[in-house]
Amino acid sequence: MSDPRIIVALDFPIAKQALELTAKLDPRWCRVKVGKELFTAAGPQLVEKLMGKGFDVFLDLKFHDIPNTVANACKAAAGLGVWMMNIHALGGRRMLSAAREAVPIGLSKLIAVTLLTSMERSDLNEIGLNGDPQDVVQRLALLARDCGMDGVVCSALEAPSLRKMMGRDFCLVTPGIRPVDASLNEQKRVSTPRQAIENGADYLVIGRPVTQARDPVSMLWRLNEEIEGTRRNEE
Repeated sequence: MSDPRIIVALDFPIAKQALELTAKLDPRWCRVKVGKELFTAAGPQLVEKLMGKGFDVFLDLKFHDIPNTVANACKAAAGLGVWMMNIHALGGRRMLSAAREAVPIGLSKLIAVTLLTSMERSDLNEIGLNGDPQDVVQRLALLARDCGMDGVVCSALEAPSLRKMMGRDFCLVTPGIRPVDASLNEQKRVSTPRQAIENGADYLVIGRPVTQARDPVSMLWRLNEEIEGTRRNEE
């Protein structure tokens, strides 16, 4: 598989657990995501180890600060050699543009976070973002594209409208992916792998269904088979 669609979220508190899991996985079948908890615990050294095993790494730190600080952080991430990184679209135009300037197109994918998949309309109202989550996501995605981002993180429920609005070349990364029989945990806007691909998602971030499976390799195989079946139907 030359372009794996699944990004396994290595949401572990220590490097040992992440390395034990990835020792079982094949980088031809998935990419991996390193988020705030694991990066804070294990740092850039773990990212380098994962890349040394052949994995493309999505560095999920959601940079959100003044433009110069975010630009320097993105430059450091690109220097590590990560495949993808993200920044928060709520940081605004100057911050997004500074990040894009710091990471030339083609070096590392630069993705904007729109809204966290844990947020509902009531959450938006509390922080003064009026409107449905989908409306806010669309507004932020348009801003991200205007600032030269390669794509956005969005829920699979928002993917159809964004795909139609943004075109085929704009990358859509969807967290909140669960197999049909899985629990939702704290996420609200979730989808199955098949639904997400049919809705226009490019990459699916999948954590606990793989990392907490009795047999992570079999689960990853099953999820990839579901995705491949959807893609064949589209063709």
